[in-house]
Amino acid sequence: MPQKAPTPLNPLPPLPEHRLNVLISEDEIQRRIDELAQEISTDLRDKDPVIIGVLKGAFVFVADFCRRLDFPNTIDFIRVSSYPNSVVTSGEVKLELDLAHSVANRHLLLLEDIIDTGLTLQYLKASLGVRNPASLRVCSLLHKPDNNVKLSTIDYIGFSIPNKFVVGYGLDYRGYYRNLPYIAQIEEVQ
Repeated sequence: MPQKAPTPLNPLPPLPEHRLNVLISEDEIQRRIDELAQEISTDLRDKDPVIIGVLKGAFVFVADFCRRLDFPNTIDFIRVSSYPNSVVTSGEVKLELDLAHSVANRHLLLLEDIIDTGLTLQYLKASLGVRNPASLRVCSLLHKPDNNVKLSTIDYIGFSIPNKFVVGYGLDYRGYYRNLPYIAQIEEVQ
């Protein structure tokens, strides 16, 4: 009998060497995105913002979030990496794909999947800041407060989570688990 195709209710099972413990359910994520979109719509409705998604991890968040905004907006993407095939940051951020259009004099909303050490955020704020935007706000679905990122650098936070490696809803482990509809802590099976 062929294997059943994965669906949101029946995602692919974890790799044999991993156990996944759900940290934030699909329903919790969707409710929080509704709240964030409502708050940000109020703040940015009259500013014609450019929504900038940070690839690859934020692609699911960007898609769900932008559909909930109640005003016209443009979307662009930037891709940086500080976790090359690892669960630990390399300490160096590398630009892999730049924005397609100028953002000078535009209001920007940067959408991140997760802010961990703050290294990527620091790089992106500096990189976007020299392009002379009218303003720059940051929204992250996840934030690890134990890693000492100053909250003043993050305008909107979906969830604060413990300092554990997580996957799902766009976040990956070596390319796997991005398709999960929830956020899970990944554990090695002994």
